[in-house]
Amino acid sequence: MKHIVKSAFIAVCAAGLAASVQAAEWPTEKPIRVLVGFGAGGGTDIVSRVIATPLSEVLKQSVVVENKPGAGGSIASEAVAKAPPDGYTASMISAGHTVSAVMLKSLRYDSVKDFAPVAMAARGAFVIVARKDFPANDIKGLIALAKASPGKLNFASVGQGSTQHFAGELFRQMAGIDVKHVPYRGTPAVVTALRAQEVDYAVELVHAVQGQVAAGELKLLAVASAKRWPTIPNVSTVAEAGVQGYAVESWYGFVYPVGTPKPIVDKTYAALKQVLDKPDIREQLAKSGAMVDLTGPAEFGKHMADEVAKWKKVRDTAGIEPN
Repeated sequence: MKHIVKSAFIAVCAAGLAASVQAAEWPTEKPIRVLVGFGAGGGTDIVSRVIATPLSEVLKQSVVVENKPGAGGSIASEAVAKAPPDGYTASMISAGHTVSAVMLKSLRYDSVKDFAPVAMAARGAFVIVARKDFPANDIKGLIALAKASPGKLNFASVGQGSTQHFAGELFRQMAGIDVKHVPYRGTPAVVTALRAQEVDYAVELVHAVQGQVAAGELKLLAVASAKRWPTIPNVSTVAEAGVQGYAVESWYGFVYPVGTPKPIVDKTYAALKQVLDKPDIREQLAKSGAMVDLTGPAEFGKHMADEVAKWKKVRDTAGIEPN
């Protein structure tokens, strides 16, 4: 019996040692796949591709971005959640990852527990943007109009259960106003509806509407982030306009499947830090509307959990049914 126990102990130690050696040598076996749950040209895709090449150089192994769009990003997330935790399958997730967690009944993974957070890499800004002839020029004016005519104003989003929808719903709840949500299929349709004066305002990414704003076709009412955004410093935040505590941002973060050895997570974080410290990488990301904001594994993991809890509360308060 003692011989059996001793043999089992030796086997466990050997397996642990082998895993430690593999983690220490990583990455040597094959390219690292970074799955993106959205199509080419979107914010998550752009951030991933800007980072991939210099990350390959730092890690001395190819980092390949693969687009697996569909179901709000959940197809890619499920593939990563079920992948071997060996450091060769990762994902660049966005804010939509945590919204999907509370909106999609069909998820076959836990949006927090089934992932090993590595780092938040960057953030983007949402703005509240209105049609050009909207009577109000700021958030205080919007709230005053909405309260004077309950149920008359409406806001657009890129779809039911999207991050933009939830950002608009959180604003409605915190501002105490009665407005209607009008879902569209994607940002171009939202911009077209605003320009055609079919809707009053929308929550959108700043870089998606800045061209129309510059041309005078739309007007910015506020930025949704907690602080003013560097590229539009003269635009007030929603919180500054009186909706205390309101803050919604787009964000992009790097994750592995849960169980990925800590040395691999730590090595990846160090490599990302080295990449994101490069001025040219920061400049490329800024051009796409993203600002570098690197946080470590523990902080990013807490952020993911906090976001899921926030959106669950918004969903339940609004009575939005998951699908």
